[in-house]
Amino acid sequence: MTNSTSSLREAPPVPASIPSSPQLVQSLGLFSSTTIVVGSMIGSGIFLVDAEIGRLTDSPALFLAAWVVTAVMTMIGALSYGELAAMMPKAGGQYVYLRESLGPLCGFLYGWTLFLVIQTGTIAAVAVGFGKFLGVFFPSISSTHWLWHIAHVPSIPFGPMVLGNMDIGISTANLVGILIVFLLAFLNIFGLNIGAMIQNVFTTAKGLSLAALVLLGFTVGRNPIAWAANFGPGLQQFWRNAGWSSLHPVQVGVGGPTVLVNLLVILAVVQTGSLFSADAWNNITFTAGEVKNPKRNIPLSLVMGTGFVLTVYFLASLAYILVLPLHGDPHGATVLARGVQYAAEERVGTATLEQIFPGGGAFLMAGAILISTFGCANGLTLAGARVYYTMSRDGLFFSSVSKLHPKYRTPVAGLVVQAVWAAVLCISGSYGQLLDYIVFAVLLFYILTIVGLFVLRVKRPGEPRPYKALGYPFLPALYIVMAAWICVVLLRYKPQYTWPGLIIVLLGIPVYLFWSRRPKIA
Repeated sequence: MTNSTSSLREAPPVPASIPSSPQLVQSLGLFSSTTIVVGSMIGSGIFLVDAEIGRLTDSPALFLAAWVVTAVMTMIGALSYGELAAMMPKAGGQYVYLRESLGPLCGFLYGWTLFLVIQTGTIAAVAVGFGKFLGVFFPSISSTHWLWHIAHVPSIPFGPMVLGNMDIGISTANLVGILIVFLLAFLNIFGLNIGAMIQNVFTTAKGLSLAALVLLGFTVGRNPIAWAANFGPGLQQFWRNAGWSSLHPVQVGVGGPTVLVNLLVILAVVQTGSLFSADAWNNITFTAGEVKNPKRNIPLSLVMGTGFVLTVYFLASLAYILVLPLHGDPHGATVLARGVQYAAEERVGTATLEQIFPGGGAFLMAGAILISTFGCANGLTLAGARVYYTMSRDGLFFSSVSKLHPKYRTPVAGLVVQAVWAAVLCISGSYGQLLDYIVFAVLLFYILTIVGLFVLRVKRPGEPRPYKALGYPFLPALYIVMAAWICVVLLRYKPQYTWPGLIIVLLGIPVYLFWSRRPKIA
C-alpha cells in the first residue's frame, strides 16, 4: 500500500531530449543547399565588373586569366571550408570556425563586420540594383527621381580615399530596394522552406538566363569584328600586353600618381572585381544547423555550387569578347565602338545582348538581372540572420536575436534587425563605399579561416572529419599565399580598399569587450 501511494505521488521524469525552446529544423536538402551557394554568388557583378577588368588588363588573355585566378582561389576556399563545415555543422558557419580555431574575439569581429557592412551592405546594394534595373521597364523608377531628398554629402578627401559624394534620402529606386529588403525578410519569417523555395525558383531561372547568354554569345552572337580585334591574326591580339615584360598603368589610391606594374600585380588588382563578384559562396555554412545530413551535403553543395558559378562566369566573360572587342573608345557612338572596356554605364552584359538583339537586348538583360538580384538578395537575407542568431546565443549580439519563432523556427529578430540596418544603408547611399572599403577585410577573414583549418588539425587531431580538404596542406597553403599576395598589392596600390576596412573591423573590439560580459545561452 505504501509503495503504491508513493508511486502515485511521483511525477513522471521529463525526457532530456525535449527542448525547452524552439530549435532550428533540418529541412534543407542538397539541391536547396546548392541553390543557396549559387544564388548568393550570382548577383549583378558578372554583368558589370568586366568593363573595369578589361580597362586595367587591356589584354584578352589577362582579361580571362583574372577569372581563372578567381576560380582557382574560390574552389580551393570551398574545398577547405568543406572540411570545417563537415567537422562543425552548426548554424553560424564561418563565425563558428573562427571562434573555435582562433578564439571568440576573431569570430566576433567577423560577425560584427558581416552585420555592419558585408551582408547588410551587399543586401542593400543588390536590392537597390534591383530598383535601378526595374527602371528599364518603368522609367519613373530612378536613382535621380527623389521622393524625399534629405541632403547631398560633398566629396571629402581623407587620406587615400574620398568620403561622402553621395545623396541621402529616398528615391524611387532605393524605395523599391527598401521594399525588397523588407519583403524578403517578411517571407523568410514563415519558415525556411519558404525562403528555400524562393531560392530554388530564382536560382534556377538565373542559371538558365546566364546559360542562355553564354549560348547566344558562342553561336549567333559571334562577331567577326570582335574576333579580329580579340583573337586574330593567329591569336596575336589575344596575347597582346600579356607578356612578362608588359606594363600596365594603375592609379595609386584616389587621385594619386599612375604607376606601371607587371602582370602579377595587375591580376591581383583586378581581383577586387572578379573575386568579389564571386563572393558569398560561404553563405551556405551560415545555415548549417538547418541542412539535412550537413556533414555530406554542405561540402557537396560548396563544390557543386562554386564549380557551376565559376564555370559560367568564365564562359560568360569569354562570350563577351566573342561579341564585343575588348578595347574600345569611351566616346564611341555604337556598342561595338565602345567595346567591353567602355560599355555604357559598365553594363557589359547589356551591351552584349544589345549587340546580338538591337533594340530589345537591354530589356532582355534587365529582366535577367531582376531575376538574378532578387534571388541573390533572398539568399543573403536567409543566410545572414543565422549568424546573428548564433552570435546572440554566445552572448555577443542583441539578446532578442537568440530566440526563434515558436511555430516557424526562424530567427525573426535577426531577420528584422538585418532588414532595418540594410534599409538604413539604402537611404544613406553609403553602402557602395562601405563595400569598397571592406573588400580587404573580407579577404583577410578568408585567410584567417583557412589558417584556422591548420590550427584545428593541430588542436583537435582526433576529432572526426567526415570530409577532409582536398590537397591539404598544399592547396590551402596556396590559397593563403595567393590571397596574401593580393592583400599586399592592395595595401600598396589600392589603399582605399585596405585600411578603411581594417578600421571598421577594429571598431568591433570595444563592442566585443562590452558584449562579452554577458552569459552564453545554453
